[in-house]
Amino acid sequence: MLKRILNNSIALFVVVVVMFLFIPLHPVVLDILLIINIGLSIMILMITMNISEALDFSIFPSLLLITTLFRLGMNVSSTRMILTTGYPGEVIENFGRLVTQGDIVVGFVIFFIIVLVQLIVITKGAERVSEVAARFTLDAMPGKQMAIDADLSSGLIDEQTARVRREKIQKEADFYGAMDGATKIVKGDSTMSIIITLINLVGGIIIGMVVKGGSIGDVMQQYCILTIGDGLVSQIPSLMISTATGMIVTRSVSEGSLNVDVLNQFKAQPRAILTTGVVLLFLGIIPGTPTIPLIVGGVALVGGGFFITRQMSAQQQAEAAAAQAPAEPAELAAPSESDYYKDINNVYTLLSVEPVEMEFGYSLIPLVDESHGGKLISRIVIFRRQYAQDMGFVIPSIRLHDGSALGTNQYCIRIKGEVVAQGEILVDYYLALEPPNPLGEIDGIETIEPAYGIPSRWILPENKEMAEIYGYNVIDPLSVMLTHLAETVKKHAYELLTRAETIRLVDNLKQTSPELVEEAVPAIIPYSRLEKLLRSLLQEGVPIKDLATIVETAADAFSQGRDLDMATEQVRGALARTITRRFCEDGQLRVITLDAEVEKKIISSLTRNEQGVYLAMGPDLMQTIIAQMAEHLKKFGDLSQTPVILVSQVIRGYFSKMITQFYPNVYVLSFNEITNTVQIQALGNITDQTTAQAQRRAVGT
Repeated sequence: MLKRILNNSIALFVVVVVMFLFIPLHPVVLDILLIINIGLSIMILMITMNISEALDFSIFPSLLLITTLFRLGMNVSSTRMILTTGYPGEVIENFGRLVTQGDIVVGFVIFFIIVLVQLIVITKGAERVSEVAARFTLDAMPGKQMAIDADLSSGLIDEQTARVRREKIQKEADFYGAMDGATKIVKGDSTMSIIITLINLVGGIIIGMVVKGGSIGDVMQQYCILTIGDGLVSQIPSLMISTATGMIVTRSVSEGSLNVDVLNQFKAQPRAILTTGVVLLFLGIIPGTPTIPLIVGGVALVGGGFFITRQMSAQQQAEAAAAQAPAEPAELAAPSESDYYKDINNVYTLLSVEPVEMEFGYSLIPLVDESHGGKLISRIVIFRRQYAQDMGFVIPSIRLHDGSALGTNQYCIRIKGEVVAQGEILVDYYLALEPPNPLGEIDGIETIEPAYGIPSRWILPENKEMAEIYGYNVIDPLSVMLTHLAETVKKHAYELLTRAETIRLVDNLKQTSPELVEEAVPAIIPYSRLEKLLRSLLQEGVPIKDLATIVETAADAFSQGRDLDMATEQVRGALARTITRRFCEDGQLRVITLDAEVEKKIISSLTRNEQGVYLAMGPDLMQTIIAQMAEHLKKFGDLSQTPVILVSQVIRGYFSKMITQFYPNVYVLSFNEITNTVQIQALGNITDQTTAQAQRRAVGT
């Protein structure tokens, strides 16, 4: 029972606070609640100053409403006591006497100054910052989500991390949206305090003179003190909550608590501290100025500036000494190049070809060198692990080395010794990917993002935050290079699947399905055929992780006399769930379809020779299909889904080989590769326009 009450304590507290508006309170109880209110407001202010980001105190909008309601409830209770008994408790009375000090006019002036500072300066500023933060946070959401998708696709993060980041972005949008409305509560609270103060003063004077028959002097003295005390007791917590509101909505670029940030950033500018101290000393020697305070302040700042400067110099010297530490001498001198290649066995080392290589220009080496903080190697390891989990194929080791023939900012990617991709990045800049409709123009060097061909700009680090506000997706140079490497390796992964790797995959399957491997490989499926089948799947983006299903289905197909192409289609049908998951989005699959007449013509174009079946399509039909494809693919421009063409199983493989020559980023699927739970939406249909034109001409004649 007690545990249930504690779990619902906040809800009960809110109900009790609402009852304060109707139920009279004893002065002692009111005094205790007023002290609790002051302490709670101080605690909230301290929390907002010690958090590093706004989401660390995500309950603040709700807490702001509760504390405001709590404060208004006590205001109503104190007003009731002031107007009925003339004694609202010691806290209010003592605060009133402390501020007035016998002078009611001074007390009212101080009270109204506090109210106006809160209403005009702090509350109005916090309201504006909350409004702008909410709008910019919502505008930046698409760019942040694109950045998460880019990191996920390049293997920098896994699905769970991406889900956590997406939830954080959504929470940020909800938080700043709630704060935009919560600041209106603070503003209304400040306005209500002025109204309650006027009610206390005017109502108290009327009741004191008319009902109780007191003199004007005594009534003014008594009720003015109580009014000022009541107003201050409510305004001090309100002022602290308003300050906390402004504090939490301005924690946008913080790296730690406010105390740590202030100390670190002031200590990073010792020259400014020294200059300020010298200026104060100069002002102190001018006749007519307050000499002693200026000299004391100037000496303190100059001394602090010198102390910080000496600390920074000592730290820099220590870092320089560590960097210049002498390397251990080599025991033996390396042989010359001519002596090394005198041995014929060493010449054979020149014949080896690396599966994947990446060469860098001179200025990009720090991104790779781990001794200088380079993180490329560690992020490649993450990518290889993620790709193995997704596709069931382990990318071979990637050789990284500098290239003397490259420019200082250039890099190139080689597959089996040949360059397949290259790019250029600026290490000291950020790459801003242009959105479809940017909110503003950002200065930068125009370029093209190397992995996806998106128009972009290299921008300075100080423009990064503004670019995100304008809707740009901002990426650091290392991520640009790694994304390009990841997409290139994915595109050529099928070339990296060797006979040795195929045997290794089968040996790995043997640990979980020894009977299947013993029956099928290599008795029914030779390693050469299995290698070609797996390559075909990887080339079209189909994961081979479920190797047991692949081997079992292929064994059945080959046992029935199917050729490699037909066996591949049968395997793809068995992997329908995997293919659907990979290409489907939110239960929907948007596709381009083929007209029945077009499919019939393609089937009639299939020709068999000694090497197998191939597609011998006429040039007119091919030109018609390619032209219509260009029009239909534009419809996928605003979608995050990869373009997909849906055809029958009979022609899928042959049509895919033909269409990918013109559109390599288009995937061709068959109907039996899509599960029944998916909703298919056709964005376009490819028709035989030559036949349609001939029919129209025949009807016209």
